[in-house]
Amino acid sequence: MSSRSDAASRKDAAPRKDTASRAAKTSAGSRGGSTRSRTAGRFDTGFSTSTSMPSNARTRIVGARDGVLADAIVAVVRTSRKVGAALATAARAVGSVVTALGWAILAVLVLGFAAGFGLGWIEVLAIAWTALALVLLALFFLIGRSGYEISLRMPTERVVVGETAAAEIVVTNPSRRRATGVTIEIPVGEGLAEFAMPSLAGGAEYSDVFLVPTSHRGVIPIGPVRTVRGDPVGLLRRELVWEVAHDLYVHPRTISIPSTSTGLLRDLEGSSTRDVTSNDMSFHALREYLPGDERRNIHWKSTARTGTYMVRQFEETRRSHLIVALSLSNGDFASDEEFELAVSVAGSLGVRAIRDSRTLAVVVSEKTPEFAKRTVFALKPLRTMSRTSLLDDLSLVESDDTALPLADLARVAADDVAGVSVAFLVCGSTVTGAQLRAASMRFPLGVEVVAVVCDPGITPSLRRIAELSVVTIGYLEDLQKSLARAAAV
Repeated sequence: MSSRSDAASRKDAAPRKDTASRAAKTSAGSRGGSTRSRTAGRFDTGFSTSTSMPSNARTRIVGARDGVLADAIVAVVRTSRKVGAALATAARAVGSVVTALGWAILAVLVLGFAAGFGLGWIEVLAIAWTALALVLLALFFLIGRSGYEISLRMPTERVVVGETAAAEIVVTNPSRRRATGVTIEIPVGEGLAEFAMPSLAGGAEYSDVFLVPTSHRGVIPIGPVRTVRGDPVGLLRRELVWEVAHDLYVHPRTISIPSTSTGLLRDLEGSSTRDVTSNDMSFHALREYLPGDERRNIHWKSTARTGTYMVRQFEETRRSHLIVALSLSNGDFASDEEFELAVSVAGSLGVRAIRDSRTLAVVVSEKTPEFAKRTVFALKPLRTMSRTSLLDDLSLVESDDTALPLADLARVAADDVAGVSVAFLVCGSTVTGAQLRAASMRFPLGVEVVAVVCDPGITPSLRRIAELSVVTIGYLEDLQKSLARAAAV
């Protein structure tokens, strides 16, 4: 690669995203000499950008106001959210035992006895006694213990988006007595798989296989498996959790791309290049001595044969330090398809660098907390120890309105990641050429920057903006030829 670039990506609705964020560094301060803060979680108050006032929950509630009244309003909203979440948790706990029909029967029971004894309505009392009998009958069906064991088996916990993922539920009855049939429920993401297990004789086993949809990238929680016992009318239900939850990682699709060995840092343990130098390990040729050359490089045998001082020339050996910066800002993408294509691009670049044993850093935009007063200028590094760990982390990324846009992400990445030789900036089609060039200028001179713009369905192209190479792709397969063309240029 011999140029500058920039690119980012968009999200797909995943069945579940892990919102836990890792510690990241924050860079603050203007280019005009003000001090930059590199402490994770601090606010950048010295660099004026379009994102200095975040579009988070606080700004939607009180705007740019920063007084006592504004803080009080925000505190009330935050407290009401916590109280609402606590009440919802309590309601779910009670609702897991009493069904909607059960609540209706309880209401009929209470109101029937009140109206019957209070007003002397014999008919209403009869309805109330019937409701009480149904409740007592429902309680009778919940008495007893389950005499079986349940396990959930998954052949694999990692698949590529679109592949088939299967899971098997196995129920055994280790006792000598016959176990009554129950309903087995297995949460799958936001859905629910249900099985009607028949009664099992002592020592018998029952198994069933179900498929997990993987049409979206993300992490799908499967389980925990629970059994449900209830009465025939459906007033009450008793849940028993048997198995811990399993996480199914749905990786983004990746492809094999050309080696990313261009744009290198000089290193005696690296690979040879065509650049000639007077001091290195890989011998290239001999030339006549020039003033300033080191005398230890004089080749005395050639000097004696020609009568002219001859010195050795070497090929520079270099290593590459790649950084792949993926924007998570919604403003950098026009659609979810663009974001998913960008995630696949970042994964393909990272996997290729890991396979080539390159020094690699993959970073994404950090998000500003919803009640923060200032934009958090930070990035989130992804794990690059192995191909699996990188793709696991990419399965979790999602776009957000409060995430840093591409230009700010490039600035923080250039400040926090040292020794970069090649920078890939991945973004969507809404990022303009001027914004791409501004992002590439954040990196020091000598760093090759390549912007990969994802625009599904468009004809692939390669253009130069000053020293920046802009690769536009419409499909993931276009990345192979586009990068090869950029390397040739």
